Amino acid sequence: MSADQNKAIVQRFIEELWNNRNRDVADEIFAADCVTHQLRSGSAFVSVKRNAEFVKNHVAEWLAGFPNLRFTLERMIAEGDQVVSQMVMKGTHAGTWLGIAPTGKEVSIRRIVIHRIVNGRIAEDWVLVESLELSSNLESYHRPEAADGSSLSVGAR
Repeated sequence: MSADQNKAIVQRFIEELWNNRNRDVADEIFAADCVTHQLRSGSAFVSVKRNAEFVKNHVAEWLAGFPNLRFTLERMIAEGDQVVSQMVMKGTHAGTWLGIAPTGKEVSIRRIVIHRIVNGRIAEDWVLVESLELSSNLESYHRPEAADGSSLSVGAR
């Protein structure tokens, strides 16, 4: 496939799947054996297999917590079978997300994703999310108490 065809698949991922909330598009653009490599700042590297059904559930979880979530594509570069995109996701934390009660806080999270396209489908991706920024945005609104009465940070164990 050409670089432009590969970019079109990633644009469908952003516009149709996320921004237009058409979760069924995941069936058309994800390989059955897709692997995502999460590269979160401050966290260990995690690789997860995610087929279309997994992606649909992932999108649903995010949209339950951030119903007005929108992605804005800032930059996209393609070469060979890979497409690099830089984007910002913005939304209001209006529903429970990862066990965190709604805060009403607006968040803006930068992401850089490298998608590898094989036979017209996303076969692998590397996702770098500004997760520390997200945690700090929600942390000031949600500080669960530890057994000793002190505040815990979001994600604390």
